[in-house]
Amino acid sequence: MTNRAAIQIEAFLEMMSAERGAAANTLSSYERDLEDARSYLTERQVQLTEASPDDLRGYLGHLARQGFKASSQARRLSALRQFYKFLYAEGLRGDDPTGILDAPRKQRALPKTLSVDDVTRLIALAQEEARAPGANHLNRLRMHALIELLYATGMRVSELVSLPATVLAQNGRFLVVKGKGNKERLVPLSRSAIAALQTYGAVLAEEQARQENAKESPYLFPSTSKEGYLPRQVFARDLKALASRAGIRASTLSPHVLRHAFASHLLQNGADLRAVQELLGHSDISTTQIYTHVLEERLHRLVQDHHPLAKQAKKPA
Repeated sequence: MTNRAAIQIEAFLEMMSAERGAAANTLSSYERDLEDARSYLTERQVQLTEASPDDLRGYLGHLARQGFKASSQARRLSALRQFYKFLYAEGLRGDDPTGILDAPRKQRALPKTLSVDDVTRLIALAQEEARAPGANHLNRLRMHALIELLYATGMRVSELVSLPATVLAQNGRFLVVKGKGNKERLVPLSRSAIAALQTYGAVLAEEQARQENAKESPYLFPSTSKEGYLPRQVFARDLKALASRAGIRASTLSPHVLRHAFASHLLQNGADLRAVQELLGHSDISTTQIYTHVLEERLHRLVQDHHPLAKQAKKPA
């Protein structure tokens, strides 16, 4: 490190400690990041204190080629921004070369999901356990109804566990769900979901009738919890246990993963993205666009299977 760069980095770190109260770990991180940038620039005969925006773009590109994640690149850029703002404020530079640089974009993580076979196996086991008599029969019927409803509708888990008891009195293949902002939407019910719901409802009514002085609950999945309905954490715990018994890695499963499976499987089978947006209750289509990778795969297969040029390319020479 040149004396000039060393002095200015040291002064910057002292300012961060004295004026900003930066912790020792933060200061060490800034020092490492600035030293890494300085090393890259020195190899290209550029001083850290005199780097241009293009020099710094080259450094960020170097990080990307080295396999650094966007979050790591953004952290390095943040350290550089703070450093050059300090130099500008102290009159040591007349400009801030990071001012026109865009932060590396973080890739939006693809949602975890399950295969159709996994979901089928999960529901089949829930149904099998629900049919077996014995202790906790109502809880096993409840689990079967919860899974059938969640996979049939793609509801948020908070919407599912707080469904009103009036659902049992409804006829037809659709359910009215109250989502975020008290917005209502219609979601479809599969025949298997309706059957599981009716069986659960009948046994629930019998159980409640046997309880003397029992207060009628307004919820479909009543509980002694503070809210009065099944806590979503309890559902998530029981779902993981069911997954484990079905031979599915429990760590890969949650109620939210079943919601993602609902959306992904619909798109894989030809559903329109706008229709899936409505079913999920997303107010903005951009939220639903995390599933576009499913559409891309489907469109790729469509072209490969049906485009005449693709068919010609498959023919042997």
